Amino acid sequence: MDERTREPRKITAEDINPRYNWGRALPVLGTMGVDFEERVDYRRMHRYRLGRAQAALEKSDLGALLLFDDNNIRYVKWARDKMSRFALLIRGHDPVLWDFGSAAVHHKLYSPWLKPENCKAGLVGLRGTVDPAFGLMKRHAEEMASLIKAAGVAKMPLGVDIIEPPMMFELEKAGLKIKDGQQVMLSARELKSSDEIALLNRAAAMVDGAYQLINEQLKPGVRENDIVAEVNKFLYTHGSDDVEAVNAVSGERCNPHPHNFTDRMIRPGDQAFFDILQSFMGYRTCYYRTFNVGRATPVQHDAYKKAREWLDNAIERIKPGASTAHICEVFPKANEFGFPDELAAFGLQFAHGLGLNLHERPIISRVVSMDHPTEIKEGMVFAIETYCPATDGYSAARIEEEVVVTDKGCKLISLFPAEELPISHRY
Repeated sequence: MDERTREPRKITAEDINPRYNWGRALPVLGTMGVDFEERVDYRRMHRYRLGRAQAALEKSDLGALLLFDDNNIRYVKWARDKMSRFALLIRGHDPVLWDFGSAAVHHKLYSPWLKPENCKAGLVGLRGTVDPAFGLMKRHAEEMASLIKAAGVAKMPLGVDIIEPPMMFELEKAGLKIKDGQQVMLSARELKSSDEIALLNRAAAMVDGAYQLINEQLKPGVRENDIVAEVNKFLYTHGSDDVEAVNAVSGERCNPHPHNFTDRMIRPGDQAFFDILQSFMGYRTCYYRTFNVGRATPVQHDAYKKAREWLDNAIERIKPGASTAHICEVFPKANEFGFPDELAAFGLQFAHGLGLNLHERPIISRVVSMDHPTEIKEGMVFAIETYCPATDGYSAARIEEEVVVTDKGCKLISLFPAEELPISHRY
């Protein structure tokens, strides 16, 4: 929206196409606003994200997108958690957001870049706790159908990302044809602007610090959940807006690999790995590191070296124009590291996009990439991870790096040292 005229703002090529200066180091931002240097320009980022979404919508056969996925809503407007907000993006129009009660009034006061009339209170079901028979879904479906008709796109399908089935039925009763809208939004979110990359880099820097904390505190007698608690405190103290998970896996729990933490006590000689999933200003991290406690056996060192080699070989292949199949060709096949098939090993030799969601494009895995390769593009940001079980039958190594695809290759933004197996409290 043009903040002066309050009319829908025309999207320009500058809003849609990212601009980078890969010759400079990526900035690591503080959480403060300052007057002596440019940091993230949030209005510019809003324009970029809305421009990408509108461009993706224009390329599709859809007339509008109805968004219930919080990550999509935040991309085009604003939202955070709850799975209770919804937004409507119509071709050539500003998004309309139905928010949780008084939040809609709050936006009118404190979000001046949004049209006040496009900030509405709404309620469709709270995951079924409000019975569809009460009529709220019917009311909102008819309201949306009216807006779509007024915009002249009622004969075109309405794209939806995720939805409660009764709401979809009400939209169909209101005369709207429903199609998948998630693919349109994922294509919009695929390439990150310089502002988004700066936020992803800041989020990764916070995890760098969290791993320094883990390295200092990981010792016999400490429990996995003790580490998780300290990391949560560190991240929220340094500006995280959502610590989605801190996976802590140690000792005999390393193989086979769960994705959680327990109250297991750390012992001398344990191999332990961690994954820190959190966000800064909505932008996510997924970042594994493996440590040994006090000492490491030869087979534990060997597992780490193999995981690192598989990871480095894949990173060498990351550049614009490469295919996801070309990258995952260097990952070991499932049966080469103890799994019956690729689906059983999914997520262990793997890469996935990072952004407002933990899993965006690209997805790189032998499960999908060999038969359905996709192109790596400049401006993608993703995490790439490997796993290698040790031959002792219970230890394992897990390493993950976050990368930004540049014009020539990629840059790492996960910087806590991982070239060799770190040993905490060596003795």
